[in-house]
Amino acid sequence: MEPLSDSLEENNDRFIIEAIAQGCIWGLEGPEGWALCPSEKYKESDVMPFWSQPEFAQVHCVDEWSIYKPVPVSLEEFLEEWLPGMHDDVVLIGTNWDEEMNGDEIEPLDLLSEFESELS
Repeated sequence: MEPLSDSLEENNDRFIIEAIAQGCIWGLEGPEGWALCPSEKYKESDVMPFWSQPEFAQVHCVDEWSIYKPVPVSLEEFLEEWLPGMHDDVVLIGTNWDEEMNGDEIEPLDLLSEFESELS
């Protein structure tokens, strides 16, 4: 499998294309729920990261995130339920973050719009 790029935009595009091809995305779930971290862009927001491949997610299951494991979420559920709900909760989406946790922080409805454009 091709590693993630140094380009955040390429990694985001790859997230969308691979999610559509596979019909799911991958998040990190632990005993207390899904992995979240503070936004680097917005002081009052959290970010929930997701990946297009379980291997990309698994890399982050170390140190304070060692209690998490990659769990698939169907693309249909992600688009119809998760993204609108995360918008309501003011939680951003991280897409295909690299091993150093570098990646885009996207407003959920903006990501939904990107998926809709790709799907049409």
